[in-house]
Amino acid sequence: MVTTLSIDVRQQGLLAFTAQVQQQVAASNLTEGLCTLFIQHTSASLLVQENYDPSAQHDLENWLNRLVPENDPLYTHTLEGPDDMPAHIKSALTATSLSIPIIEGQLALGTWQGIYLWEHRHYRGQRNVIIHIA
Repeated sequence: MVTTLSIDVRQQGLLAFTAQVQQQVAASNLTEGLCTLFIQHTSASLLVQENYDPSAQHDLENWLNRLVPENDPLYTHTLEGPDDMPAHIKSALTATSLSIPIIEGQLALGTWQGIYLWEHRHYRGQRNVIIHIA
């Protein structure tokens, strides 16, 4: 089963979408297998991260923004603004695909794990994530 999720993004940062993926797994009626996610963008990424305490997400965002700041004079790819090249670097440092086992019809995530789209731009719009369940 292959489907595409369009996820509304309002700003830079982490956006949980575990529930939407779990719905697709349930609809597949697959009891064991693999759920593969792929984001079709070069300035956003995917992440499995703690979903209990929002401060963990906040700290990750602050750390990556400090590691890859905007307005660095070394950047030449600035056609779409000061967040353009940093977003590409952040995407290269993180992941554009995830693979999560399916066991007994459920994503085999740990107790405090959730699936996140990590938007690296100051962007408002939609991002597409392909879900392949087999």
